[in-house]
Amino acid sequence: MKQYNWATLGCGVIANELANALSKQGRTLYSVANRTHEKAVSFAQKYGINKVYKCIDDVFTDPDVDIIYISTPHNTHIRYLKKALANGKHVLCEKSITLNINELNEAVLLSQKNNVILAEAMTIYHMPIYKELNKIIADDKLGRLNLIQVNFGSYKDYDMSNRFFNRNLAGGALLDIGVYSLSLIRWFFTESADQILSQVKYAPTGVDEQVGILLTNPSSEMATVTLSLHSKQPKRATISFDKAYIEIFEYPRGMQAAIIYTDDGHKEIIDAGDTNDALFYEITDMEKAVNSSDPKEIEDLMHCQYTYDVMKIMSDIRTDWGMKYPEEE
Repeated sequence: MKQYNWATLGCGVIANELANALSKQGRTLYSVANRTHEKAVSFAQKYGINKVYKCIDDVFTDPDVDIIYISTPHNTHIRYLKKALANGKHVLCEKSITLNINELNEAVLLSQKNNVILAEAMTIYHMPIYKELNKIIADDKLGRLNLIQVNFGSYKDYDMSNRFFNRNLAGGALLDIGVYSLSLIRWFFTESADQILSQVKYAPTGVDEQVGILLTNPSSEMATVTLSLHSKQPKRATISFDKAYIEIFEYPRGMQAAIIYTDDGHKEIIDAGDTNDALFYEITDMEKAVNSSDPKEIEDLMHCQYTYDVMKIMSDIRTDWGMKYPEEE
């Protein structure tokens, strides 16, 4: 398979993980772009990257760039997505891929028009543990799916200038951590939710600090989500079937799950993958997708429909709340 030239747009934590993931394959990033040129230069020196753009927009027109990984704040994504896709670049974009479903619709149309792949860097869709669990579920060992319970609570300092609480940086629990919970639910649901109820507690800045969500799909599968930016919870998911339930620990980058069988209570431990290789799994699937001409194979690798379904749910929830970011007003 061809090796592709990756460019990073952004120099934060995820960009560092991307550089390290490529280094495990004996590769380096082709180029780096950042709003602050000095940071891009420093990043390039750290990882032996040969090309740094003085103007951030030059990454979109560089003919040697195959795939751009966008890891800037998510309220900037649509601006960069439009430029990248219009110039025929494949894009792997950090979550949340856009602010809302309207932005995602615009980006999807551009990707289709220019025959390139647009995918969200949602680690759940690429970690081996989730793929392994899906094989077990497909064998009907566990029976019908009934209920999913998901917790995700982070303790962030109650600093309203912090990006997590900053409305101008699209802060809030739903887009920052809720996207993981909803993506996990969508992974196991047989179809997307069509009935959604939610409650929200706002931070003083007007972004969602704490959220509860109840979802049901046409197959009567149900899920509950509890999110908080100021109250630590275990990152744990429980997926309940007729014959057993699954516990996943430390999602989204999980690497172990337990299956507890209903009839006799015996436990089966499933180990797959490595938390530290999360970005490696993402870029591997992305390159396979870019190398493919089969739409089904591409979807099976990148799960773009799941990304769409989750963004639609998050947009509907915020519409119900009446909560908008400055870009949406």
